Amino acid sequence: MRIGLIGTGRIGTFHAEVLSRHPAVDALLLADADPERAAAAALRTGGTAVTVDDQFTGAGEAQGLPDAVVICSATAAHAGLIARAARTGLPVFCEKPIALDLPGTLAALAEVEAAGSLLQLGFMRRFDAGYGEARAAVREGRLGRLHTVRAVTSDPTPPPAAYLPLSGGLYRDCLVHDFDILRWVTGREVSEVYATGSDTGPAMFREAGDVDTAAALLTLDDGTLATATATRCNGAGYDVRMELAGELDQIAVGLDDRTPLTSAEPGGPGAPAKPWPGFLERFAPAYEAELDAFLRVVRGELGNPCDGREALHALRIAEACEVSRRERRPVAMTEIPGG
Repeated sequence: MRIGLIGTGRIGTFHAEVLSRHPAVDALLLADADPERAAAAALRTGGTAVTVDDQFTGAGEAQGLPDAVVICSATAAHAGLIARAARTGLPVFCEKPIALDLPGTLAALAEVEAAGSLLQLGFMRRFDAGYGEARAAVREGRLGRLHTVRAVTSDPTPPPAAYLPLSGGLYRDCLVHDFDILRWVTGREVSEVYATGSDTGPAMFREAGDVDTAAALLTLDDGTLATATATRCNGAGYDVRMELAGELDQIAVGLDDRTPLTSAEPGGPGAPAKPWPGFLERFAPAYEAELDAFLRVVRGELGNPCDGREALHALRIAEACEVSRRERRPVAMTEIPGG
């Protein structure tokens, strides 16, 4: 297969390296708004540097259209590239989000649906072994009636200040993963949210109109209560966990010898010798699995594991949280367009 990839920053280069090793990929076409960065990634992965236009026209160094395109560009470019790929008839894998707002997301989805093309979104936690086991435990009834879910996402250090105004905010950029995986693991929909946030950390968050720490209480449609918390300032390390408590049992995802958590109990577990430093290390196998799944979907061997509508559901929850934080009130999901 010939795979095009647009955006050769950190996650794009990581994906390019994964694709370059995949036995189904014969050629890798790499494009970036910065041609030098694309050339460097091509040298590193054995791919061919092309322009973004080449990906959709087959001209220049591309010498023909790819079989599919992987979009890892800046978030603001996602919706336009998805629409362009749809009009060209190219299957697309896109890093989340589709767009930073609901109108942009709905417009891009309309293009995909009008063209009848394929769009898979990069919610990699769906391909993590721990979350997969949690989903099976819930679906098989091993926990009994599920009553409480607790989700945690904590980054060890804040992103660059220039990134914050482009990120969409902590709910859309970070907690959206928790909102997606909550739906996927439980099989339930969120009916109401109540969210708040704190901007008492670095000044750059206040300057960007964002928060560095956030919490949301989510009521699911069967009455299950879930909490989701996130912070950009967790000095102990990268921490992503989910706890699921039922009437029969309780389990945790992301609890291992690298979880950056120290027990305060005498004789309890101490700090890990090698805590997780970031998302690429923690979820490397999941990132590989999601790209493998995408290639199988393109070849017709697998159904789409995370289409654009799934991404829309997670974004709507993030939007509801932003409204709740701003207006300091519970928000019903029926208030958010696009349902």
